[in-house]
Amino acid sequence: MSFEEYAALARQLSAQHRAGEQHAAAESARRRDLHAAVDYLQQRLNAQGQRLDQLGRAIGVDQPPAAPASAPGGPGETAAWPGPPSGAGPFAAPGTGDGETAGAAGAPGQAEVGAYPQLPAGEARLALPTAVSPAGGGVPAQRAAAADPAVELELARRMADEADRHGQQAELLAQRPALLPTWSPLARAVAVYAGCGAAAGMLVLMLVLASGVGLVDGFTLGAWICAGLPAVAFFGGYLVLGRWGRPAMVAGTPPRYLPLGFLICFLVVPMAYCAYLLMVRGLR
Repeated sequence: MSFEEYAALARQLSAQHRAGEQHAAAESARRRDLHAAVDYLQQRLNAQGQRLDQLGRAIGVDQPPAAPASAPGGPGETAAWPGPPSGAGPFAAPGTGDGETAGAAGAPGQAEVGAYPQLPAGEARLALPTAVSPAGGGVPAQRAAAADPAVELELARRMADEADRHGQQAELLAQRPALLPTWSPLARAVAVYAGCGAAAGMLVLMLVLASGVGLVDGFTLGAWICAGLPAVAFFGGYLVLGRWGRPAMVAGTPPRYLPLGFLICFLVVPMAYCAYLLMVRGLR
């Protein structure tokens, strides 16, 4: 070999060495990026799990109990393959029961020896399933190609983004109360107190009718109209707003507008009585 050929071979080997180092550096950088992406995705999944736990506790859903581990051989579980007896090496032949090895019977592949029990054809097919390719019967199918980690990470990232979007929607729904969720807090409070006052007004009409037939005297009727039923309506609206007007997830206590509720309830009930008196006089 001449000096020029030796120099060319040395340059070729040097170029291959540099290419190998560059490939190794690129592969190391790719692995670092994949590990960083996996760590970041794991942090996102942990944060999502914690947020889902908070949402579940807010709406009163407890975490499901862990499933008890079933015994080996139970449904959906196969028994572990028994290991070799103690003291036997990895290539020890099975014994005959009297402390001696089976000799030729312990070597697989020997003809007409009792090394392994022969199974019928049907049981053998059940015990040893074979993947059959569509090209021909009895030919093992080709293994599926290994998944690309970058592609799998991208799919996981998209699923995490979708989970974040659904989580934000769940949080928005959790910030709405069950009672009149699309209404503003002020409008909801006015509607609740007015509804309770209207219910108390119906009770006023019943008391007026009872007073007309002599079941309720005038002092009792006046006490219920001026104080009793308005207070019942006010506390009823207060409790309804606290039970069904409170969002599942809210920072602090939502306003219940107590002065407004007091004013509404103590005006609606006497106004209902006055309306009844005007109606009776008009009919006369």
